[in-house]
Amino acid sequence: MLPLLRGNVMPNRRHFLQGSLGLAAIAGTSSLLPSAQAQSASNQPYQLSVPPLPDRSLYDRNEDAYWADIRHQFVIPKDEIYLNNGTVGSSPLPVLKAVFDSYFDCERLNWEDPERYPIWGYEPWNEYRDPLAQFLGVTRDELALVRNATEANSFMANGWDMKPGDEVLMSDQEHPSGEGPWNLKAKRYGIVVKQYKLPKPTNDPAQILNLINDAITPRTKVLFTSHITTETGLIQPVKEMCDLARSKGIVSMIDGAHAPGMMRLNIKELGCDMYGASPHKWLQAPKGTGFLYVRDEMIDRLWSSTTTHGWNDPKIRAERFQHIGSSNVPTLAGMKASLELCNQIGLDRIEKRHRQLNQYMYDEMQKRGAELWTSTNPNMRCAITSFTIAPVKITDFERDLWKHQKIRVRGAAPHKIRLSTPYYLQKSDIDRFLAQFDDYRKAYKPST
Repeated sequence: MLPLLRGNVMPNRRHFLQGSLGLAAIAGTSSLLPSAQAQSASNQPYQLSVPPLPDRSLYDRNEDAYWADIRHQFVIPKDEIYLNNGTVGSSPLPVLKAVFDSYFDCERLNWEDPERYPIWGYEPWNEYRDPLAQFLGVTRDELALVRNATEANSFMANGWDMKPGDEVLMSDQEHPSGEGPWNLKAKRYGIVVKQYKLPKPTNDPAQILNLINDAITPRTKVLFTSHITTETGLIQPVKEMCDLARSKGIVSMIDGAHAPGMMRLNIKELGCDMYGASPHKWLQAPKGTGFLYVRDEMIDRLWSSTTTHGWNDPKIRAERFQHIGSSNVPTLAGMKASLELCNQIGLDRIEKRHRQLNQYMYDEMQKRGAELWTSTNPNMRCAITSFTIAPVKITDFERDLWKHQKIRVRGAAPHKIRLSTPYYLQKSDIDRFLAQFDDYRKAYKPST
């Protein structure tokens, strides 16, 4: 029997997983162990109660009521407001159930084939690649399951042959996980990292294309940039950017960490050569799930920079980039469930909701005189908007909001605030945040 929790580490009930999920969440403690053993012996997994989705007709009658009902799928406590999906999303109950069920099934270690084990990292796992490929508009053979966008970006940078002096061009708003692999390559192999500077805000897609075109030189070999920038939530005109790159013989690689689940995404239509992402943000998939897309014509030109069995087998196509050693199969089950949930709700409805909430937040912060960093063009933003709120220091505001109001935001020193508007957010949540922002700013005294 496992030991009980000691000292003062018993979980706060308000922050505990809600309803019957609590029982599953403490799987492994002495109170659940006899039940787990009995269930295993009977070949029946534990039962995690997941509330049904609201009837789709409710959406047509009352959209706000529909999204309020969807909120019950998430275990974020009701008194908390989460405005930081741009960093990481919250996996809802159907996703958690899929993960827990998969753990229960995997850890029996009773697979029919005695040479097969529940470890992702050596096999095709097509039952997970197929629905993801369909969701993204690509073929299975062009898709590898990796652990996050950072890993996908590293595959792109480390696996592409470049000579000293060759240039990679990127924006000045890349995430460190996008810049880092290329800066490492520059330090190690002598390539050159160049940046085009995005105005804050950037309001015209043609402006971005002109910036890129002006920055290209005969030595430019790779265009690497974000589909949606993490700093300002700017949606770049990726299709046109990739067309421009291809017209000049430049390889296009896209960091798409924010796009899956935020808005419609068909990678094939974008025309990029490579694309990586982290579905744990807007698709609400488990942490540790990611993907790498490599256009079929490019697969044999990309080296596998994490190597084990099959790394040099051309027949398995992009699968060889997911041969990364022992990894966590239940997260893939959760990712599949997140795709199913997104499809059940409807990505068109989700994107519409994201844009509505974003516009509401945008308008209200504009009324308050916050300096906008995100595009004024509604087609160039979706569910992230950024502002500067000087003289308020974001480090003061962020901590005070969480400590006293249970509202979580994300910022950067000294005055930048980034606000995410996931579909399960309520307008009343935004109003509550805005009221706290108003009160805080009126009483604000900078910390020393």
